[in-house]
Amino acid sequence: MIKLTRFNGNTFYLNITHIETVEATPDTVITLFNDRKYIVKDSAESIAERVLAFYQNVHPVSSAPKMPDDVNE
Repeated sequence: MIKLTRFNGNTFYLNITHIETVEATPDTVITLFNDRKYIVKDSAESIAERVLAFYQNVHPVSSAPKMPDDVNE
């Protein structure tokens, strides 16, 4: 789970295994697999970093999932 901040300043934890997309529109919109959406203060980049860190901590011997931009690197 990662900690996120709503625009009203309240924080909550989101199970990252339910995230389908994270978009900067310019607000950050997180869409889950069940089509529920969250708009948060956190940047899309910082969320991506936290997701990667989560997977690295949970499965340190395996590699973190590739982000779309990582495929071409």
